[in-house]
Amino acid sequence: MPAPATTPAPAPANSRSRVLVASLIGTTIEFYDFYIYATAAVLVFPSLFFPNSDPTTALLSSFAVFGAAMVARPIGAVVFGHLGDRLGRKGTLVASLLTMGIATFLIGVLPTYAQAGWIATALLVLMRLAQGFALGGEWSGAALVATENAPKNKRALYGTFPQLGAPLGFIIANGLFLIIGALLPSAAGADPSQPSEAFLSWGWRIPFLFSAVMVAIGLWVRMRLVEAPVFAKTQEAGLVRKLPLATVFHSHWRQLVLGTFFMLATYVLFYLMTTFSLSYGRTATDAAVPGLGYSYTTFVLMMIFGVLFFAAFTLISGPLADKYGRRATLIWVTAGILVFGLVWVPLIGLGTLGVVLWLVLGFTLMGMTFGPMGALLPELFPTSVRYTGSGISYNVSSILGAAVAPFIAVALWEAADGSPRLVGVYLSAMALLTLVALLIGKETKDTALDEGEAPATADAAVGRDESPAATAAR
Repeated sequence: MPAPATTPAPAPANSRSRVLVASLIGTTIEFYDFYIYATAAVLVFPSLFFPNSDPTTALLSSFAVFGAAMVARPIGAVVFGHLGDRLGRKGTLVASLLTMGIATFLIGVLPTYAQAGWIATALLVLMRLAQGFALGGEWSGAALVATENAPKNKRALYGTFPQLGAPLGFIIANGLFLIIGALLPSAAGADPSQPSEAFLSWGWRIPFLFSAVMVAIGLWVRMRLVEAPVFAKTQEAGLVRKLPLATVFHSHWRQLVLGTFFMLATYVLFYLMTTFSLSYGRTATDAAVPGLGYSYTTFVLMMIFGVLFFAAFTLISGPLADKYGRRATLIWVTAGILVFGLVWVPLIGLGTLGVVLWLVLGFTLMGMTFGPMGALLPELFPTSVRYTGSGISYNVSSILGAAVAPFIAVALWEAADGSPRLVGVYLSAMALLTLVALLIGKETKDTALDEGEAPATADAAVGRDESPAATAAR
């Protein structure tokens, strides 16, 4: 008697909760690691690693090291993108998270300039470059985990979860710094905007060392993932590229350029609101380059209040982008960023209420522009080069927008004798460039993530992208 036919077991799939948690927790940890460096770059690194400079030069030097990581990010995007497009998303994401975690932990045990001289500064730069290298591979992988496992009509909503890691990481990082600062307060009569001796001596290291705990949790979550069906089909069909980078530059250079400029205003706004604003808010009103004169604790609490709007509007932006389209949503938001940059001085001139309103508006626009990017950039590229293409666009934009933004902002702030007027104009100019790119670009909402593939043999022709039907016709 013949044996009954058996139905092949369905391929394993990621549950919705596993996808959302894995994409969220990894970027939360990565942004936490990045933010604790950004906070330390303003709060303690100028005096610990650049002590022989005047305050403005020391701050600019600290920001220069901060920006160095942005230069490493496109390199990370290429390396991790190659691995992600060749070998799979899961293992690559584990590697990027582990790299970031090790680099961040090691910053927490570095000697200072007083202990090791220029070697301490060189090691800080090296660890910062490692952070940037890791983040270069993190974002695009997390975005792909979310979007490649999402229903087609909810890709932007799913894509907001890796984006949500930015505000959550900010809140955790700065909340921890606030707690440590409260436990190690400045001495009576000292400047409350400056950290205490205990904080400068060892307290600043705690957030960096604590990252090891968060990384362990993130690794456990990500090890439980399986590859998305979209990528699995690409592997089974033999469509994996030998040289994804060559294919991207040969066949998708236009998407690379547009994707880079899509992100430009987002990056500039992001780092002006999170890094420059901390310097501007804490600087005394009677300093050589005056600021707002708030204590560290007061201003960070104001920032955290603003970041709550960042988180809320990141989630709100997803359904809007799914309903009205990524391009249409971002055109309106970018126009709002342009206007926002022109009203910095009137807003801040209203006093504390105006400063809070400035932070809330800036972070609200940040959520609205950052949220849809989790779907938009991956949708620009076919599966076989999606990790590489989206990662390069995202991270090259980090050089144009984020690497230089804090540095330029401090220079413009100084040039305007303490007024943020020119910094706001700079933001508006970058928003105008993004607006032009969005007007040139096309809507991606209805793009199928598994279309536009070509046989892997096309790599022999420098990654020519053609459909199998087109290849057969030739």
